[in-house]
Amino acid sequence: MSLDDVSNPSVDFQPKWVDEIRVNLSAVQRRVATLKNRRTVKKQWQAAWLLKAVSCIDLTTLSGQDTPGKVRRLCAKAKTPINHDLQAALGIEELAITTGAVCVYHEMVGTAVEALKGSNIPVAAVSTGFPAGLSSFETRLLEIKASVAAGAKEIDIVITRGHVLNANWQALYDEVKAFKEACGTAHMKSIISTGELSTLNNVARASMVAMMAGSDFIKTSTGMEATNATLEVTLVMVRMIRNYNELTGHRVGFKPAGGIGTAKDAINYLILIKEELGDSWLNPKMFRFGASSLLADIERQLDHHVTGRYSAFNRHAIS
Repeated sequence: MSLDDVSNPSVDFQPKWVDEIRVNLSAVQRRVATLKNRRTVKKQWQAAWLLKAVSCIDLTTLSGQDTPGKVRRLCAKAKTPINHDLQAALGIEELAITTGAVCVYHEMVGTAVEALKGSNIPVAAVSTGFPAGLSSFETRLLEIKASVAAGAKEIDIVITRGHVLNANWQALYDEVKAFKEACGTAHMKSIISTGELSTLNNVARASMVAMMAGSDFIKTSTGMEATNATLEVTLVMVRMIRNYNELTGHRVGFKPAGGIGTAKDAINYLILIKEELGDSWLNPKMFRFGASSLLADIERQLDHHVTGRYSAFNRHAIS
């Protein structure tokens, strides 16, 4: 899979676009309730949605216990996320489904690149002092460049939350723009860290500024905050993506991360993307899940679709 044809070139900072943003909390909650209260898709339609979800997963390991062996096993799972017997039972072998990417710390980029050679699965590296983003600015720039040099095709950067909390939008724009320049040809996902921004207005404004500065994706969370991805912040962020597209003609991808662990969760997010942004965003070039345990639950649901029984989680280990 190539992302070469999807890129946000950035625009000049437009303070008016930020100042005009207002989020109606009760309207957001009512819209999200329409997703949570509807009936879940079933049978072959559910299986089709879940296979789409698998192709959009950034299969992730971000642990102090990461080793080259663990990362190589994760990469093997990324190349064959649905076991061969289940693929045969579903009749999907010819689809050659893989996950959207493998996401690791910088130290494991080289291992992942080698393990994924020939697969066209990109390696994403978390960067810029992940998860807190409080390393020196120079250190964060060097970290991006080092991961790109090691073979990472995608860089997940974290913003300085203080710029948002202090409403210093120009500083946020300048920071993200510098990170984008350091990425070179690698695609950049900006992690907004929504759980640490206090209000949905801040989430919306930070999203807009990050896109103006050239983010190719905006991402909810590091997965390590007290509150990570939710449907409420997702709705706010995807509407900012829609607004940015209307204002500039540039398309930006979206990645919810953290706390998405069930097949039902995945379908809710996919349906929200379909309804708010349209089918052209329902692919790995424009949408990703940041997840680790999600794939195991999806495999269990697909296994149930075939056999009528739920298998144990330990039959679907990811590494």
